[in-house]
Amino acid sequence: MNEFISIDGSHGSGGGQILRVALALSALTLKPVEVSNVRAKRTNPGLRPQHLAAAESVSKLASARATGLHVGSRRVSFNPTRISSGSMRFDIGTAGSTTLVLQALIPPMCFASGTVETNLIGGTNNPLAPPVEFLQWVLQPALAKMGCRLEVDLLRRGFYPVGKGELRARCYPIVKLKPIQITEFGRLEEITGLVYSSGLPSHIPRRIAASAKEHLAKSRLPDAAIEIEEMQPGDARCSQSPGCGISLVAHLTSGAVLSGDSLGRPGKTSEAVGREAAQRLLEQLRTQKPVDSHLGDQLVVYMAPADGTSRIEVTKLTAHTLTSIHVAEQITGARFSVVGEEGTPGLISCQGVGLKNTSLQTPPRGVEGQESQKRNTS
Repeated sequence: MNEFISIDGSHGSGGGQILRVALALSALTLKPVEVSNVRAKRTNPGLRPQHLAAAESVSKLASARATGLHVGSRRVSFNPTRISSGSMRFDIGTAGSTTLVLQALIPPMCFASGTVETNLIGGTNNPLAPPVEFLQWVLQPALAKMGCRLEVDLLRRGFYPVGKGELRARCYPIVKLKPIQITEFGRLEEITGLVYSSGLPSHIPRRIAASAKEHLAKSRLPDAAIEIEEMQPGDARCSQSPGCGISLVAHLTSGAVLSGDSLGRPGKTSEAVGREAAQRLLEQLRTQKPVDSHLGDQLVVYMAPADGTSRIEVTKLTAHTLTSIHVAEQITGARFSVVGEEGTPGLISCQGVGLKNTSLQTPPRGVEGQESQKRNTS
């Protein structure tokens, strides 16, 4: 029996990212881990509902024996045995972020024995978490370069405090991950975006879009093509709690994309929401680096098991990125090299370990039958 790899949850950023990366890479490598001091640097340390949902869902997918899976727990042990296929459904029970749960789930979904489809219920657009549009417009294209076939669909938006939004993610298994190379910026080709609104007056999303376009125009950028998604109670995808936000994407001629987003809240003007998203996008564009700062920390977990050398130039080296690298090296043995300091643009290189999906027996043929799914994920 393999010995447990000890992961200190207070290292670096000291948040839920450490647990998500540890769970994902433990499932991929089938190496057991024990994470102590879970979320030690947060005001409410220990597992919260969204972290519990991540641990439970990865445990089910990887047929893991796990302990410490309860709200408030500061120590989690996780011993995976096999990554299965099939369908799963998890309800966070709060407005906790479904996209953060998927950060832990997607890597092992790539290395499953067959197609995996997961429905997650909770928040889809949250503060301090990537919105669903980030997964669809930024993460998904990057993973496609590595050979990962991921589909993310929004079934219903979910805002604080009720949540009850729903995402569906489907991933087709692969034998191994290709290394990724994103180092060329090129030039700005176009800016697109979406303003989304549920249960609010129609003038609010229009004002958000106008504010974002105005702020971008001041920097002499191309006119942004921003769509408006306005929903009211009765619409199938309308959130049960009112809410709004905006996601912007800059498309570069090199094929890379950068993003900027902002979420509305009581007391925050529509103009402030649009201006904030535009400013966040502009900050990244000014670095002339091709990898979004939030994408950088998410790619680490894929670069480590990839078969070959990956190199990415990020707009900013975040604490999350550096912490993810530390955990990835501990679990996989991959070798990372970082040029740059935290808070500044940087170059990340990784010699991946060339992990192979030995459980994949036949080419994927799509989602399996319901009865087969039940057997595989039981």
